[in-house]
Amino acid sequence: MPKPPTTPAAGMKTDIPRRVVDVPGAVPRGAAAPAATPAAAAAPAPATPATEQRRLIVGRDISLSGEIGSCDVLVVEGTVEAKLRDGRNIEIADGGLFKGSVEIDQADIGGRFEGELSVRGRLTVRATGKITGSIKYGELAVEAGGQLVGDIQILGAAKPAAAAPAATPAAEPALAAATAS
Repeated sequence: MPKPPTTPAAGMKTDIPRRVVDVPGAVPRGAAAPAATPAAAAAPAPATPATEQRRLIVGRDISLSGEIGSCDVLVVEGTVEAKLRDGRNIEIADGGLFKGSVEIDQADIGGRFEGELSVRGRLTVRATGKITGSIKYGELAVEAGGQLVGDIQILGAAKPAAAAPAATPAAEPALAAATAS
């Protein structure tokens, strides 16, 4: 008959090594804390790498509502009802829905967007994408099948209705003078 397993007594060690967790900036157990020097105390904290992006991904079957700030890249696969200001990129995947307002550098819409969209750079609407509402963009690319419904404007462009009447009267006398000669 085999012996039952025994547990070690209170003072005995086991053969299983203890897992050590390395926490940045923490002093390991048993180590003396380094003496603070004036130069070390005045040194700034190391900067985060410039390539690090603040990314928020709202997955399928996830709903989010509110205001989103400090977000470089927003990826919407589920449903978002929010206000997003001063981001860099928004990507709405096929099946994703964003309702609200966005001011962004670039947008790639493969799902649905409803509300106010202002894209300072390139707005790409995929074949499965649909945007409804107020749309302002710097540059536009629409795949066959993509839909834009609502008020659509180019950012920074002068209103054509205001510019056309001023140019037309000046052009007509020059044309009449050229045909009379």
